[in-house]
Amino acid sequence: MSTTSDPELVQQSQAGEDYPLSAVPLSARKSILSLAPLLMGFTLYSGTLFAGGLVGPAYRFFPDLVGLIILGNLILGVYASALGYIAANTGLSTVLMARFSFGSVGSRWVDFILGFTQIGWYAWGSALIADLLNKLAGVPPSWNWLTILFFTYFFCSTAYIGYRAMDWLSRIAVPAMLILMFWSLAIALGKVGGFEGLQAIAPSKALGWGEALTIIVGTFVSGGTQATNWSRFAKTGKIGAISTMAAFFFANGFLIFCGAFCSLVYGNEDVVQVMAQQGLLFWGLVLLFLNMWTTQDNTIYAFSVAGAHMFRTSKRTAFVLGGATVALVLAWGGIYDMLVPYLILLGTFIPPIGGVIMADYWLYRRGEFPALEERQPAFNWAGVIAYIVASAIAYFSPGIKPVNGIIAAVVLYFILSKVIPQTAQRRASNS
Repeated sequence: MSTTSDPELVQQSQAGEDYPLSAVPLSARKSILSLAPLLMGFTLYSGTLFAGGLVGPAYRFFPDLVGLIILGNLILGVYASALGYIAANTGLSTVLMARFSFGSVGSRWVDFILGFTQIGWYAWGSALIADLLNKLAGVPPSWNWLTILFFTYFFCSTAYIGYRAMDWLSRIAVPAMLILMFWSLAIALGKVGGFEGLQAIAPSKALGWGEALTIIVGTFVSGGTQATNWSRFAKTGKIGAISTMAAFFFANGFLIFCGAFCSLVYGNEDVVQVMAQQGLLFWGLVLLFLNMWTTQDNTIYAFSVAGAHMFRTSKRTAFVLGGATVALVLAWGGIYDMLVPYLILLGTFIPPIGGVIMADYWLYRRGEFPALEERQPAFNWAGVIAYIVASAIAYFSPGIKPVNGIIAAVVLYFILSKVIPQTAQRRASNS
């Protein structure tokens, strides 16, 4: 007869599924050398190039464009790093933290909106790689369905295995991608005539600072809200924050810079297509493959964590395969042409989630969550109301919408948590 106790069996099951319903134990925590490349691989995504392409032609290169990219990614990096710090200190993902700030039932809305966003991006990514292979490698469009089928399931293989497989992929892929992009940028810089040539390029369209910053921050803010899926594995809060900042300020900022730079020089923000124009087609395809794989596996992994929490099951891997199948149907259905503007719109409604969680952790609970086993009210109305009002403020207000939503959520939750005492809710739920 086995001497393994029931708690030990539960812990082993959680470990095999990357702890979807529990805090990551200290014994499973990772170093910065493991965590930073994994998070950087997540942010090095072809979709981010398009944000740079939208912003680049509207500004003179220096200091306007460079300053915008630095400011936008600093905002994004600080937001994501703050959540990463909390995740590393507690071992919890965003969806598990949401139990405290939204309630046991209210947190399922967080599961839905985060999960739906990620499955949409995964479907779009599968369609994107098929479209780019048509253009770059001459793959017939009639093969799109097969290309999408293959990459939909291939890219989720490392997410199915979990953190350890994604870790090793990122250690190899991230340095390779950075080298290839620097190589392409060096060729582009020579073509345009160096810094003086870049400065001589006049803006070709009008775009306000607020709108530009919203594009830069909003394109990947949903990813920043879910970066806790990996920063919870950090050994310390400092490692979690630094690793997240490296990904969302430096890596994401570098990719936006690449999109803006290539748009200015070649009129095409996609560095992979630019490499083909530079005579580096093979290396462009290598970059495309690594770029898509390291982000797609993170995306479907994030969906699986949200799905496992929504249905309160530890079978995270089942949601990897199920989510990939849903994404396959969406990609075959033509999501490439219709979803991206909608997903960017969701960037307005996702940042207030992070604002509520940060206010709950630092301002209300003074830096310490209760145990997950402690019963929570079905709805934490302070969090629910703060989220709804902050989302409306972000949607209707001018300026940088994601920032407006985060600040409004923090302020509103702080006020409402004083007006709606949580202890009374908890006693009611336990009675």
